[in-house]
Amino acid sequence: MQGVLTGFAVIAVVIAVGYVIGRRGYLGDNGREVLTKLAFHVASPALLFTTLAQADLSVIFSSRLVVTALSTAATAGVFVAVGAVRGWGVGRTTIGALCSSYVNSGNLGIPIAVYVLGDASLVAPVLLFQLLLLTPIALTVLDLSARDGKDPLWLRLLTPLRNPIAVGSLAGVAVSATGLHIPSAVLDPVTLIGNMSVPAVLLAFGISLCGSTMPGRGPDRHLVLLSVALKSVGQPVAAWALAVGVFGLHGHQLLDVVVTSALPAAQNLYTYASSYGVGERLARDSILVSTVLAVPVLVVVAALLG
Repeated sequence: MQGVLTGFAVIAVVIAVGYVIGRRGYLGDNGREVLTKLAFHVASPALLFTTLAQADLSVIFSSRLVVTALSTAATAGVFVAVGAVRGWGVGRTTIGALCSSYVNSGNLGIPIAVYVLGDASLVAPVLLFQLLLLTPIALTVLDLSARDGKDPLWLRLLTPLRNPIAVGSLAGVAVSATGLHIPSAVLDPVTLIGNMSVPAVLLAFGISLCGSTMPGRGPDRHLVLLSVALKSVGQPVAAWALAVGVFGLHGHQLLDVVVTSALPAAQNLYTYASSYGVGERLARDSILVSTVLAVPVLVVVAALLG
């Protein structure tokens, strides 16, 4: 369980530092907004580019990835269906669906993969799936909903190419697929900028906690409860059912897909919500609660399937 505790401890410390920064006012009134914009428009695209440019794209073709994709679609689909019936709006429903299914495969998934599963590469299929498919689709929906369909059709079709996250991801995939060699003089500065992404996201998240009420209250209470239930329980159960009942996975392969599905909602979802000005409290509360609950959930999963 060292990997679980280590991963969560690192995240908790950085978020706590962000909270102190917010309480002390070291970055002024707009510190969170500046960090969010830095992460969304500059650091995260750089990180995604360098990650995908050096990734082995062949790892996306596996039964374990299919299980992950289907369990992600199932949990996100449940939230979207409920959101459509309850009239929660496209923006909030999209953020809630992401919080229900988009796992923290980077800064938390990697250390847990190393210490619990014994191989950091096991989280790569999930990471690539989210970066290449889930993120562009979700951000395109948010882009289109923010513009209320006022743009002409040709401009709407180009929406993914106007999003810095999608551009960084697609550029990285193009480099990996073509085998293009990028000189270190070019790649090193991009890598350095990308290294700011995770700290900036976590610090901004910590600042957002200043003066906030307890999670699960307010107008988004039902959305938070639903997204957390789907993320913490629904997704790992769906992954287990699909892995065993449909694909016949067992042993380490079964443990891999269930552990990765049981990871909490990713912190960068708050960056997306904040950047589009929709569902910010929903994202913040869902991430916080699912991260806390992920500790006992992962311990139980490892005990039952390990």
